[in-house]
Amino acid sequence: MFSTNSSAYKLFNENNLDFMKRLPDSSIDLILTDPPYNLSQFSRGNIHLNNGKTINNKIAEWDSIPLNPNDYIEPFTRIIKPTGNIFIFTSYSLLGKWYDAFNPLFSTFQIFVWHKTTPTQSVYHNSFLNSCELVVCLWNKGHTWNFSSQDQMHNFFECPSCMFPEKIISPKHPTQKPLELIEHLLLISSNPNDIIFDPFMGVGTTGEAALKNNRRFIGIDIDEKYVKASLKRLSIY
Repeated sequence: MFSTNSSAYKLFNENNLDFMKRLPDSSIDLILTDPPYNLSQFSRGNIHLNNGKTINNKIAEWDSIPLNPNDYIEPFTRIIKPTGNIFIFTSYSLLGKWYDAFNPLFSTFQIFVWHKTTPTQSVYHNSFLNSCELVVCLWNKGHTWNFSSQDQMHNFFECPSCMFPEKIISPKHPTQKPLELIEHLLLISSNPNDIIFDPFMGVGTTGEAALKNNRRFIGIDIDEKYVKASLKRLSIY
């Protein structure tokens, strides 16, 4: 296990289900996380282009490990505060499983759409570009909600994929989300000094969004190299 001693953030290198057993009931204000999409099973392999670049369709080894949303019912519902929100990035292939697991337990199960203005190009021109990703949004009545205008209340957000100079963290994470997107979700659904939790932390984008906006952060990742990258990233705050 690896952890930090900062009062603003704590990072852990372990299985998130084991870790959440130690979190107190109703201790988290916002769960904002990006679990594996399990898309590797649909991959036809990496595509090597004539210019020497490769389109990575295999993603990573951890994406091939089956994710069961039912495993997160008890810990998520136990640790989230009554005023809290839960945002979970997901794929079309897992959306129904998240719905079946969590829709009966929350007063609202809603979908938020991120439109990527820089999607991976279609080499063979034989399908739509995968330019949209989905976020499962869960809350109960009385949840934290910060909107100043109707324009901010759209369940749609448009921005580029994570690119240079933001995506210079080593090691690179194949599904790193842009800070602009994570900040948008965090600011509308939490307040200063709230505790933000990401059990699939990756390289710490949710953590940076939290610290940058005067929130506290708890992050977990099972891969030690990503925890070390997150520690380096967050140490400037």
